[in-house]
Amino acid sequence: MISFQETAQALAAEALFTRLSLPGRIIPLPSRISAGCGLAWKAAPGDQAVLTAALEENGIGHGPCCVLEMF
Repeated sequence: MISFQETAQALAAEALFTRLSLPGRIIPLPSRISAGCGLAWKAAPGDQAVLTAALEENGIGHGPCCVLEMF
């Protein structure tokens, strides 16, 4: 899960990941995490490197990345 400090970052990431056909989707930030704008990108833990690299290459900031057991 990749969190975002600002809603604009989350929306820019969603547009970028969709354009690049990268895995995952936008979700509300789980209540166990209290940070940022309230949105996060949910994907498999193994996808973190490619997702964060795409964000950095395109100048899109993000908050912390974390792995949560969900359902």
